[in-house]
Formats: sequence, structure tokens, C-alpha cells
Amino acid sequence: MRPSTPRRAVARLTAVLALALAMATGTTGLVAGPAAHAQPVTEGTFAFSGDEGDWVSGGQSYAYSTASQDRLTITGSEDHRTVSVAVDGVNGDWWHLDFSAPTGKALAPGTYTDATRHPFNEAGPGLSLGGNGRGCNTLTGSFTIAALEFGPQGYVKSFDATFEQHCEGGTTAARGEIHVNNPAPPAELGLGLAVALDGTANALNGKAVLHGTVSCDKPVRVDVTGDVTQVKKRKIIRGSYATSVACAPGAPVAWTAAAVPSGDVPFQRGDAEVEARASATDPDYDRTVTVAETVAVHLRKG
Repeated sequence: MRPSTPRRAVARLTAVLALALAMATGTTGLVAGPAAHAQPVTEGTFAFSGDEGDWVSGGQSYAYSTASQDRLTITGSEDHRTVSVAVDGVNGDWWHLDFSAPTGKALAPGTYTDATRHPFNEAGPGLSLGGNGRGCNTLTGSFTIAALEFGPQGYVKSFDATFEQHCEGGTTAARGEIHVNNPAPPAELGLGLAVALDGTANALNGKAVLHGTVSCDKPVRVDVTGDVTQVKKRKIIRGSYATSVACAPGAPVAWTAAAVPSGDVPFQRGDAEVEARASATDPDYDRTVTVAETVAVHLRKG
């Protein structure tokens, strides 16, 4: 009998807290890797079964597919070392499946033997199947990757693999297969930044008012920040500025910002060095993209 929804939630939370505690106390032996972004699987299936006495499978068979409205998500690391799949079945089942290449290598089609529990596998290949409140403390196993195609930022276009997992050094096993087919990866976000070569030194409040444009190839919110430095009568005047604009593909979008002097000397008419940065989050890869520019701007009295 499957556990009730509250019990499943408690089991899931317990597993997460156990891993978090291990990481906090430094017992995992993990080294932080490149960030990855989970993506929904457009078309995929996941199935596995186990021998009588296998702890994870309970000796039963399970099958899930996007065609049956089960939810599958897949995550690829940016260094292509790891692929992870999460399954949320419409019946309430939940599973996590991880594949990892040995340290310093990328996953590729082929057979990986002598796998141990991911993410504690270190030098050798890693594997882990767990869920519904069950998982191996230690494991041995193997997996074969028939097809694997990555895109930018760890995007996984296709993934086909089979695996066999033994908990706690036992002879009983869970065996399964995963098939994922996603659309071609979206292009990464492109940003453009321009700083106008003229600005204003406000005589009333001492601020330096700057302007320019940003451009993008996806609709995003762009943060423009930077610093202004000016030298007048052997005194260095510095200030920072920040603004945000909505950017859409097609035409540059204007921005204006005012830099407040950090000291009691105001910005004045004349040349100033302006450092500018434009940043936005790529909606397809959940990654921050930043472009920068440094120019000499002539401030006129305003």
C-alpha cells in the first residue's frame, strides 16, 4: 500500500533535511559544481522494476510518461558530468534518478560499471534511484547511456539510458530505463548596452545624470548599474547609479540614471569616466547575463 499524501510529504522532507544536514556538517565530501537549471521534459518515459526483496522498488514495477500526464523534469550540469531526472506521478508517486560521470569527465554514450551512490561517487561513476520515502544508504550498480545530447547551460535535448542498482551490497536489484526527448535548445539571452557620450552635472543637487540604451533578443527586465569617476582640482569625485527598464526585441530601449556623489564635492562640468553594466535573467536558462562598458562622458552644466 502506498503511503498517504501527508506521509509522502514527510518522507520527502526528511530526505531533503538529511542531505542538507550532511552538507552543513561537511560530511558529504561534495564540492560545489556549476549551477544547473531544471527543465520540464516535453516527451519522456521512465520505468523500473525490482527483484523480490529490493528495498527501493519493493519488488514491484512502476511506469510513468508525459503522455499519461506524469511530470518529468531533467537537469544537466553545465560541465556535462551529471544528469538528474525527477518524476512526479499523477498518482502521487515521486522519484529521483541521478547519473554521474567520474570526476573530471563528461557523461557520454557508453557503459559505466562499478557505479556507487551519487553524489558521493567522487572518482568513479555515480548512480542513484530513490523516492516514495525509500533510498539506498550505499549502492553498487551500472548504467548504459544509449543517447545523450546537451545544449547550452546544461540543457538536455535527449537522453536514453538503462540502469541496474543494488542497495547495501545486496544481490537483489532495481532495473529501469529513462527516455527523454526535448525540443532544440533555445538560444542564450543576448544583451547590448550603450552609454551616451554626453551627460549632465546638475548644479542644484550635484548629481551626474547619464543616459543610453539597452537591447535584447528576448523580453526581459534589464538592470543598468555603474559608477562615475571625475577628477576636479585634484579631488576625486565618485558616485554610483542604478535603474531598471523593460526590454523587448526589435529596437533599443532608452535608460536614464543619476549618480549621487559619495562625498561633499558635487559632480561638475567636464569629462568623467563612466563604468556601466547591464544585467538580466535569461528566462530559458534561469541565468544572469551581464554586459559591461567603460566610456568617457562629457558632463555639461544642467
